[in-house]
Amino acid sequence: MNIDYLIEYRPPRIALTLVLLAIAFHAIIPWQLHPALTAAATLTATVGFSLMIRAWWLFKLAGTAICPSEPSTALVIHDVFSLTRNPMYVGITLMLVALAFAIGSAPFYLAAIGFGIVMNAVFCPYEEQKARAEFGAAYEAYARSVRRWL
Repeated sequence: MNIDYLIEYRPPRIALTLVLLAIAFHAIIPWQLHPALTAAATLTATVGFSLMIRAWWLFKLAGTAICPSEPSTALVIHDVFSLTRNPMYVGITLMLVALAFAIGSAPFYLAAIGFGIVMNAVFCPYEEQKARAEFGAAYEAYARSVRRWL
């Protein structure tokens, strides 16, 4: 299957699309699972946003591309990248979960799950193959020592 077209959409756009779909489905069928969990939503959103921004900043400091389809110039493996190979995706997923906690509706949980599935099935394999080609043994050693997610 050719996934190049999907890679060009970029993860934040995919997350936004899924949120917009969740809003539409919630408007049509408000499948409420629980009342707003404001404290959990705030904590989860803060952790997710902090993780994503920290990873983004580390890429900026290293001078390497943030966009998955652009060539990488540095292998960033320290700081939050020592916890997970995909802190930006984990961060976005946590922010989507936070939104689900805040609204309490099934479509928002499905959006978070859908985002995780797309990242795991499409973006992570694509980026891992790219990193293997660009960084070889250094990436292989990193991948063996740090989990894809958490």
